Parts: sequence; structure tokens; C-alpha cells
Amino acid sequence: MGIKTVPLRNIEEKTDNIYEAVVVMSGQAKRVLDERIVQESIKDAEEEDYGVFDEIEEKSPEDYIELEKITSVAIKQFMDGDVKWSKKEKIL
Repeated sequence: MGIKTVPLRNIEEKTDNIYEAVVVMSGQAKRVLDERIVQESIKDAEEEDYGVFDEIEEKSPEDYIELEKITSVAIKQFMDGDVKWSKKEKIL
């Protein structure tokens, strides 16, 4: 799963400043990553067995689930208008 090309014109429709859009998408990607980490931690905590500590559970390749790339998710959310942001006012 690769990142698809996004025309700059499509991004310019969402915001006047391309750099602002990149910063917003970057911040959204960080939030998506944080959410995945939290969800995985919750799942691991629920599955954790406090029996024998010296046994290591090996995961097989069949257990592997390939998720969509975080940057792809963030860009899609931005382009769909699901990401809300506001500019901070400059203090002089």
C-alpha cells in the first residue's frame, strides 16, 4: 500500500497556504499514530495473562495484519475535511 499522489491544486482548495496544510496533515498523522499505539496497548493489556512469565508467545505470519499507512490515513482525512484546525493569533 503506497501513498497516492495528491495534486497540489486539491490541497490548495482546502487552505491558502500549502505549508500550513503540510503541518496540519503531519499533526494528524501523529494523532493517528498515537491512537494506534493506545489501541494496541489496550488490546495487549486485555490479552495479557499473568501466569507463567518465562513463556514467550511467538506470533505467526498469519497473525500479521497490514494496516493502511499513517500518512495515507492523515492525508485522506485532511482531503475529506475530517481534520479541523485553527491558527493561533500572534502576540506582539
